[in-house]
Amino acid sequence: MDLYVISGVAGMTGNELARQLTAAGHKVVGFDNFFASSIDTVRDLLGNESFEFFEYDIDNADNMASLKAKLEKDVVRGYSRFVFVNCAAVVHTEHFYHVNRTFRTNVESMKSFLDMAIELKADTYINCSTSEVYSMDSWTRGGVREDSFLTLANAEHSQRTSYAVGKLMTEFFMRDAVNEGKISGCSIRFANVYSKNELYPKHIIPHILTSLKKDGRVELLENSKKNRRTFLHNYDSCAAVKALIDTPSALDGSVYNVGTDEEITIVDLVKLCADKLGIKDPEIVFDGYRESDPERRLLSTEKLVTRTGWKPRVTLEKGIEMCVERFK
Repeated sequence: MDLYVISGVAGMTGNELARQLTAAGHKVVGFDNFFASSIDTVRDLLGNESFEFFEYDIDNADNMASLKAKLEKDVVRGYSRFVFVNCAAVVHTEHFYHVNRTFRTNVESMKSFLDMAIELKADTYINCSTSEVYSMDSWTRGGVREDSFLTLANAEHSQRTSYAVGKLMTEFFMRDAVNEGKISGCSIRFANVYSKNELYPKHIIPHILTSLKKDGRVELLENSKKNRRTFLHNYDSCAAVKALIDTPSALDGSVYNVGTDEEITIVDLVKLCADKLGIKDPEIVFDGYRESDPERRLLSTEKLVTRTGWKPRVTLEKGIEMCVERFK
């Protein structure tokens, strides 16, 4: 039996990861402050003796001291493997522009959580980063690669970039810890993870579904007339985490893209959601404009696939059907 500690466990990747790990017979200690999630996403796990949940905030020093004390006792039991997975992050678009909110959680607290893992002699630390680090240069032929040079927007051009820069810093912390022999691990740049359990309507898929269900009308930014995106189902995002954990040679401090190549325009995404809801000719209204919003974001996953054999399993159509069923 392995012991996993998951921050942001009620979030999109965290809850599904906990579900799959406990189903495989492992012990999971998870915590979340419900900043943009709900106890509902892990309610089915609460009665499971292999899952222990705490309503803790990764930014709260007292909460983290209590967690550390609990883990010190737990580790004595002797698990085959001891793994930290940091899924906690201020990820919502409206917060991208607030430097203090993103820096504390995404940088300072990530580093503290990493230090805790090292002090407790954990085997592995998985650092969930973001494809936002690619900023405006988010697409090349075949998808942007992990070793591509980053051309981030400057400070005058986009405060949103502060979020990306912060997450990029966490990748350096991760790499250094591995290079210094303190722990094994890697960083993951996820692209647009979605889930049937997501409750935050300002993310695009729940926004579309909520709006369509309300009155068959969706309001989008002007950017959406051109924007194209890929969307990664949380079953596949957590499958990538598991694949990396189970591939020791991949835990060398590297960075891995995790996404799909199933690209779709935002307008066509609305039409797909409407079709699954049984709505014909949905009304789309365009209002507002977001600066520094890339028209495309397509990632190459060749590195991850080559090293672990991971591939996405849930098509966008199937994923939307799962979301719609949940809405019903």
